[in-house]
Amino acid sequence: MLNWLVQDAFPLWARFGVDRSTGGFVEALDADGNPLALPRRLRIQPRQAFSFAQARQLGWKADASALITSALEFAEQHHRRSDGMYRTLVDARGDVLDDTPRLYDHAFLLLGFASAAIALDAVTVFETKALEMLSLLERRWWVGDGFLSADSPIDIREANPHMHLLEAFLAWYEIGSDPCWEQWVERIAQLAAFRLLGAERFIRETYDAAWQPAAGVTGRIVEPGHQFEWAWLLMRCLGRDAERYRETALKLIQLGERLGTRQGVAINGILDDGRIHNANARLWPQTERIKALLGAYRSTGHEHFLHAATRAGLSLLPYLDTDIAGLWHDELLPSGEFTIVPVFTSTFYHLVGVVASIEEIGRDIELSS
Repeated sequence: MLNWLVQDAFPLWARFGVDRSTGGFVEALDADGNPLALPRRLRIQPRQAFSFAQARQLGWKADASALITSALEFAEQHHRRSDGMYRTLVDARGDVLDDTPRLYDHAFLLLGFASAAIALDAVTVFETKALEMLSLLERRWWVGDGFLSADSPIDIREANPHMHLLEAFLAWYEIGSDPCWEQWVERIAQLAAFRLLGAERFIRETYDAAWQPAAGVTGRIVEPGHQFEWAWLLMRCLGRDAERYRETALKLIQLGERLGTRQGVAINGILDDGRIHNANARLWPQTERIKALLGAYRSTGHEHFLHAATRAGLSLLPYLDTDIAGLWHDELLPSGEFTIVPVFTSTFYHLVGVVASIEEIGRDIELSS
């Protein structure tokens, strides 16, 4: 996968995934690698900043600085509102389509800032921006035991934005100087381990204001990919409850493997009783499954996790078997056929992340042998 990423994917997305007229990354490419003039979600800009910030360390020789800068500048120029929050959607020219700010997107901005801070050697500058954004999020959406997902009269809580906040806080904890990053890592990790994880040993997608399952089918949906993603993040958390985080992570992996996989791949969704909710298998849950299994191997030293990660890696390879090297198939049907849809830019972040994890564990194994 490393060769695919460095030799095919990074060059292709650097050339065709960037809009040279307006700046920033496009929303998607077609199956021939041509950019599509689709509306642009905010999240793709910081996700691509994250992705290309890893490029040099993974072996891509080109300078990615301009690409990282272009992504964040597009977000600043076209998504940033006068109140300091960022709108969720603009058209291909950068004109406003949806002015709503959402927690999910701001979590990725925090991650994009952390990635750019290292890649552009500007930690102080980007930490200042990140702290200013965090202050806005606290004032606007923090309710004492979690964040609201947006400005909405519907009082629900969503696990997914909190998961990506944890990812961003961990990134800043590793490089930042402000002690608040460690505090926020602890808050979100404790939320997951002590509030979100129910007796069933999984984390749902949607909760009510008391962090109880939301009403109806919405509160019953469990995404296997997110069980793996939460697990990978929790195994990186330290502090006084580190052992609880590790235990939680291993339970999530066990659930994901036992109920969330079919025909060798992680499916999109199950219900809280284990029944299938969505039997299709998008690409991104496969990447998070591999990362979680590799993290479990590193945490426990148990070889069966490494073997399981290898099998999961093999199941990912068909997604990358496309006519144009550097693209991918997004979703596998139970029939064994892939859906024909645009190649969405946002998925690149998952692929870069799993390759980085594979390379990291490979170095660890080499050093210990």
